[in-house]
Amino acid sequence: MAHAGQEIRGPGGYRLLLVRTAAETDGELLEMEAVYADAAGLPPEHLHPSQEERFEVLEGSVHAVIGDVERRYGPGEAFTVPPNTPHRMAADGPARMRWEVRPALRTAEFFERLYGDGPDSAREAASPAGFVAEFAGEIRLT
Repeated sequence: MAHAGQEIRGPGGYRLLLVRTAAETDGELLEMEAVYADAAGLPPEHLHPSQEERFEVLEGSVHAVIGDVERRYGPGEAFTVPPNTPHRMAADGPARMRWEVRPALRTAEFFERLYGDGPDSAREAASPAGFVAEFAGEIRLT
């Protein structure tokens, strides 16, 4: 179960530090710090059907495409992705940002399983489509 202080490691030195989880906020909020070790390619375009995301760049630069708007954000700048809005985002190089997801839903579990290596991980899933379908309330590819 996700908990404050937990670190989730992804590919290329990507790390998520869970600051406050659904358990600590009665499901209202998932607060994380995302750290990129280096530039990363944009992930597939996706949306969150009922969640709002807010990002604040703390260090480095982040490239975001939100709907039809493409922009780079630097230290001290913040931006919001409304629910049901297609978007993609990645760092231009080493970067760190604060990331809030409201409501939390099962987003922390999604990342635990996406980057994990246990029997419930995305890598061990019988079908990648089944894994994505399991988290359709949190994330959908466009």
